[in-house]
Amino acid sequence: MSTPPSALDNSAIVYLDESGDLGWSFAAPYGAGGSSRFLTISAVCVRSCDKHHPKRVIRDLYDKFGWPIGVEKKWAQMTDDERIEFAESARKLCDKRGEIFLHAITVKKQNVQDHIRADSNKLYNYMIRLLLLDRLATYDRVVLVPDPRSIKVKSGNSLHDYLLTELWFTKGARTALQTDPKDSEKCLGIQFADMLAGAIQVHFELRRSEYLRVLRPRIDLRPLFF
Repeated sequence: MSTPPSALDNSAIVYLDESGDLGWSFAAPYGAGGSSRFLTISAVCVRSCDKHHPKRVIRDLYDKFGWPIGVEKKWAQMTDDERIEFAESARKLCDKRGEIFLHAITVKKQNVQDHIRADSNKLYNYMIRLLLLDRLATYDRVVLVPDPRSIKVKSGNSLHDYLLTELWFTKGARTALQTDPKDSEKCLGIQFADMLAGAIQVHFELRRSEYLRVLRPRIDLRPLFF
């Protein structure tokens, strides 16, 4: 019996997005002139042969709730019922598909030192390294798909070069990395990551934990500077 092609294909797609902001104004409350106190980056890691599954979750939400096709639905615009439906659907997907992985990292911004605040690109890169390096090293090939409006990939020492250096020299991996930024409006995988980041961010920022409780069994969540 021959081996199915999917069993031989050790490649993955990783969708990335964020929630929160990179402002550092903490004198006023968040939402009333002050910056967010937390910043969350999330990732959805899926084998290339299974990339349609996270997209189907989002497509089903559009169908169930009658969201206009072609108009991106952001976490911030969703009702409580829609948010719970996403969290339950994401958990069920990971329960059924054991090789789909959800990752998130949240930084407590008020504890970030001043010299680090001066270069937000380095903070992003470091967060994503902590978030993904071990996972990326398990694959032969990875396509990293960030939303360029939120995850900066071209500034200074780019995220791509940084991760590749860490993979090859720190982890000793042979992973081939491709970075393919996409507008979230046209990418359901990034929309999945946006909703995931939102579910984590409101746990820290607003103390709304009902969505994280649903996702908790299936998400690798890391705190930074807490």
